[in-house]
Amino acid sequence: MTRPRVNDIARQSGLSRATVDRVLHGRPGVRAETVAQVERAVAELERQRQQVQLSGTSLMLDLVMQAPDRFAGACRKALESELPSLRPATVRVRSHLGEQTEPNAAADVLDLLAERGSDGVILKAPDDPVVVEAVGRVVTAGIPVVTFVTDVPGCRRVAYAGVDNRGAGATAAYLVAGWAAAVGDVLVTVSNAAFRGEEDRAAAFADTLQTLAPTRTVVAVGDTDGLDATMVDLVRSALRAHPSMDSVYSPGGGNRATLEAFEELHRLPAVFVAHDLDADNIALMRQRRVTAVLHHDLRADLRRACRLLLQARDVLPGGPLTVPSQVQVVTPYNEPAGLLPDRDDDLLGTRQS
Repeated sequence: MTRPRVNDIARQSGLSRATVDRVLHGRPGVRAETVAQVERAVAELERQRQQVQLSGTSLMLDLVMQAPDRFAGACRKALESELPSLRPATVRVRSHLGEQTEPNAAADVLDLLAERGSDGVILKAPDDPVVVEAVGRVVTAGIPVVTFVTDVPGCRRVAYAGVDNRGAGATAAYLVAGWAAAVGDVLVTVSNAAFRGEEDRAAAFADTLQTLAPTRTVVAVGDTDGLDATMVDLVRSALRAHPSMDSVYSPGGGNRATLEAFEELHRLPAVFVAHDLDADNIALMRQRRVTAVLHHDLRADLRRACRLLLQARDVLPGGPLTVPSQVQVVTPYNEPAGLLPDRDDDLLGTRQS
């Protein structure tokens, strides 16, 4: 396979043609970070070249996400899989993924795109004034923005693409109320309250559970960034403070760590409702350690996000409108066909000897 053209690599990486040329020819004086940036751009182009024809007029979209690697990687893969469906435009994508939920970091990426240019931005970032202002600068530069998974409603985005988060939280409460006993505390884990999507899920869960199971109390654990190392300590402390805690709703991830904390104290949740069919949750559900996963089709949501940007660019007819998608309750008995990797019971530790 021939290497992508210097012009394409430069646009994908956001670097100059001269810098890319120096990296490709191994010339001295180039920082390791710059070399890595070029290598990432080449890898992205080669992946996408298998799915789209990179000739003729094309649009360059940017995926900007603050999320754990497991989820951000799944979103990038889903987005790249949808590129061939975006006719009549030929679309390429650059990914800017980070695990830390720092508003200034998201704003820095947005300011870079405002300076260098883009045909549209798909954004998952905290609902923070710093992010709102940075989105405004991007839009002023003539670049439309669509928020994804979690909204930033006060910013100048053209639309939100993603799940109905309040509906998802209410659905989780319905499941917990129906599947668990009428007593006992319920743990709710949120990666960061600044992500409005998770906050909406948690708030709707608490409101609905109060109606369906008023004898149960919600105990929230937050500001974990969805990372295992942070989650396990906070959940362990919550479990020690609440001996009756027997159920979990996880809008924010870190589910392996949550279960690790339960197991350290020789306890198991009677019901565990999680979000998103990432690799961790697939494995945990098949092991029967997670009861159900609230799934929304990432490919469908990202396809809609792209089409909203194409509408904003007048490439497709119609004006961009926010129409949230609905969650699907997935159990080990109704995994979506063709979506998940093949089962490997040996790797998951579930095969009976």
